[in-house]
Amino acid sequence: MITTKTEGGQLLIQFKDTHCTIINSIRRVILDDVPTFAIEDVEIISNGSPVYDEVIAHRLGLVPIKTDLKSYNFKNTCSCGSVGCALCEVKMTLSQDTDGYVYSGSIKSDDPQIVPVNEEIPITKLFAGKKLELNLKANLGTGREHAKWAPAHTYLRDDNDKVELVVESFGQLSNKEVYNKAIDILIQKIDDLEGVL
Repeated sequence: MITTKTEGGQLLIQFKDTHCTIINSIRRVILDDVPTFAIEDVEIISNGSPVYDEVIAHRLGLVPIKTDLKSYNFKNTCSCGSVGCALCEVKMTLSQDTDGYVYSGSIKSDDPQIVPVNEEIPITKLFAGKKLELNLKANLGTGREHAKWAPAHTYLRDDNDKVELVVESFGQLSNKEVYNKAIDILIQKIDDLEGVL
């Protein structure tokens, strides 16, 4: 038996009479295989900030990006042959020439659905007369490749006769979307395994 409830931004799925290894497999699929968007390529046009180019690129990669799984393909399986096209990557820009903090809200996307989850994540700071100008590309990936693509924080709580799976999305997808996608992927993995037996 499975029951679900939402509590404090978390999705809680309670399993009764289900072995914890099965529930843990769902948790692992969430962490490793549910795809999300993240910034992968950063072209530095101008960096007048006190932060190194590599650090800015790393910070941008960790900004959670809202994800549309229906409209995009993985780059390595796209019909463009991994070159990059409108079906597998989203172009973005970040440009600021005013002093003060540069926030994730300054990122402008070609697709209004693929934008930062939170507009107030600090990237760097500019002083008077300095400028930051970047070209960015975001694409789908999974937590198995890099943690920046992980969609949620998830863990198990064992309470004697029942086990609870807790899912707390980082915002790229809703908690329900993360869980449902994980179930779809797990079913596909089982089908693939049956196909080779």
